[in-house]
Amino acid sequence: MILAIDIGNTNIVLGGFLDDELSFVARIATNPSKTEDEYATKIGSVLRLHGIDKATIQGAIIASVVPPLNAVMKQAIKMAYGVDALLVGPGIKTGINLHCDNPASVGADLICACVATHHIYGSPSLIVDMGTATKILVMDKTGTFCGASIIPGVNIGLKALASGTAQLPQISLEAPPSVAGKNTIDCMRSGVVFGNASMIDGMIDRFHEAAGEAYPVYATGGLAPTILAHCKHDIMIDHDLVLKGLNIIYKKNK
Repeated sequence: MILAIDIGNTNIVLGGFLDDELSFVARIATNPSKTEDEYATKIGSVLRLHGIDKATIQGAIIASVVPPLNAVMKQAIKMAYGVDALLVGPGIKTGINLHCDNPASVGADLICACVATHHIYGSPSLIVDMGTATKILVMDKTGTFCGASIIPGVNIGLKALASGTAQLPQISLEAPPSVAGKNTIDCMRSGVVFGNASMIDGMIDRFHEAAGEAYPVYATGGLAPTILAHCKHDIMIDHDLVLKGLNIIYKKNK
């Protein structure tokens, strides 16, 4: 089994691949203050919870947008499973080109999402990644990453709305019965859910105008189902796009 690890700002997502089959997905909270020993213990506990035998882990690969955890996680995996984890970054083979000012600055999670989309679904494409931040990525016909838009994430906006005002509360994220809310909570839900859906629709239109044609749109990220269900564009959601990209990159480099 190959262990794929996606270290995000909010959560660390773990996935196990037997060949190309994703056997399990688990999430733990991201905490840059934890030590190698703590992460080794936590990951071991999570994998045992999913019935994964330690002896089955033959390799590992990490994508991280939290640099302080890179060395910590590599050492934790070495301690727990005795394997040297690959780290997605400069010098690693991905199978795609990065056409931007500084390719080394492109987030590892974005690279993995692009790799998976290109190899599984084909190019050109737009990719909407809805995590702590909302990212919209564009891949051209040759499978080249051509750029992106990074937008404040849904939960970031929701927390700012509640913390920056005197009378607006913290709320759960779900769609209200109608766009015109009849109470404070539904008014906030309308703005957050329908507002973000409309923003994504508008950005997709702008990307299509820039390309001169409509591209297929794919999406991933924990908030994608809640928001994208209300978009007018046809968007295919793949919850495990980044993990699948990690598995593809691992095989290219091993």
